[in-house]
Amino acid sequence: MIQTQKNIDTVAEELFTGLLRESGMPVTGEEARAAWDGIVADADCKITNNSAWSPFWRLVTAIATAPCLWLVKLLVKDALPNVFLRFAKGAWLDIFAWGVDLSRKQARAAGGTIVFTRSHASGELEIPAGVSIETLPMNGKVYRVVTVTPMTISQGSRSAAVPVQAEQKGAAYNLGPGYYSILSKPVPGIASVRNEADWLHSPGADEEGNEPLRLRCRNQFAAVGQYHHDAGYKAIIGEFAAIRLDYLFFEKEAPRGPGTANCHIMIDSGVPPQTLIDAMNSHIRESGNHGHGDDMRCMAITGKPFDLSATVYAALDATDAERAALLLEVENRVRCAFRENQDYAVTQVMPLSRFSFSQLDRELHAALPALRSIVFDHEDIVSQLTLPVLHTLAVLPGQGA
Repeated sequence: MIQTQKNIDTVAEELFTGLLRESGMPVTGEEARAAWDGIVADADCKITNNSAWSPFWRLVTAIATAPCLWLVKLLVKDALPNVFLRFAKGAWLDIFAWGVDLSRKQARAAGGTIVFTRSHASGELEIPAGVSIETLPMNGKVYRVVTVTPMTISQGSRSAAVPVQAEQKGAAYNLGPGYYSILSKPVPGIASVRNEADWLHSPGADEEGNEPLRLRCRNQFAAVGQYHHDAGYKAIIGEFAAIRLDYLFFEKEAPRGPGTANCHIMIDSGVPPQTLIDAMNSHIRESGNHGHGDDMRCMAITGKPFDLSATVYAALDATDAERAALLLEVENRVRCAFRENQDYAVTQVMPLSRFSFSQLDRELHAALPALRSIVFDHEDIVSQLTLPVLHTLAVLPGQGA
């Protein structure tokens, strides 16, 4: 299980505080004051005004204690943790990465297509570059993509898939189908816009975080030979944006005969676009980045669709507007759990794992005070080498008590 940075920092603080204490260094104000008293006693220094109420001794103790605690904090919070790959972060981790010939992957903007539909099929209609398509607000934020090249809906056609790019860089723009559905400004002749299930061609990515970069650094030590083993292929695949090493799942039981293996790949937003998979296979299979005789093929993790219904009971004193807002909040969080957006702190589906609806229930109650109860029509989902995805989702208001 991947630790959060908060957990890593807590482990580091406990470990290095204990290390300093074992070395005999005082690590708290009480321990420091006791050490100063011991030093005074060992030196046979006769100080008579050393009571707890003595301004003189309180001043002397504070002057000696504060720098000691500053040093402890410097050692425990920064100096010692950043000496070790397990705890290093920020610029310190970048130096570790440089030492194993890696660098932090930079953020990139999502790219794909939005389907523009008009009300009739007669004549030609040009969709200009710069048209903005946005989502409804999610967790206080509206996401937008912008058309990058002019596109013409030809005579006889009612729709066209128009290339778009996210307004900003980041993985949060890799949204599920139907999220991008609002024109920021009307386009004459266009009745509707929508991103389809396969809209994403180039996933957006955040700047690589400390934990994914740490995983790549660790893997690099095992990837010295580069080929013929998991670590070597992880290093090669991990060079691509939006790819985390813990999202790679190898199938090594000779799926196409001796010497063959598959790597099933997912990204934060779920199933990666085929264009990304094709680029990986081209890099490995056609550019010589494989071992002699190897037949290693990348493929998108298989999405296993589920129909899901959730009945939501709001607080008894909730207004109609609050009930409608609650339904939308629940829907967005459930979709986040199935990786259709990345805006909420909920446990997300993974291959080779159990997705717990009781855990999702607890997380929804913790985040939504107006939620009185929620009933899912599905038992826990136990995944094999597949990723649970939503086929349909119905979020319904509960009736009665």
